[in-house]
Formats: sequence, structure tokens, C-alpha cells
Amino acid sequence: MGRLLKWLFYLLVLAAIALSAYAYIGPYFGADFAPPQTEIRQPVTLDAD
Repeated sequence: MGRLLKWLFYLLVLAAIALSAYAYIGPYFGADFAPPQTEIRQPVTLDAD
């Protein structure tokens, strides 16, 4: 059981390193993480007495 937990821990650490590397290196390979920027205008009715 301890061996399984140790391998799961190693896998978790490796996945965290891979995710961090992809976040930093991804834009160099064409992965765009920026959200689409569009202006949204909505009328607001204030009900102040």
C-alpha cells in the first residue's frame, strides 16, 4: 500500500511540473491562453427612490 501511495505522489509531482512547464512554454508553441476580448455594453436601469 505504501508503494502505491509513493508512486501516486511521484505522479502528482510530475503532473504539477508538467502543467507548470506547459503554462510557461505553451505560448511559444502556439497555445494561446488569453481570453477573447470583446466590449460588452448593457443598459442599466437604476431604481433609486
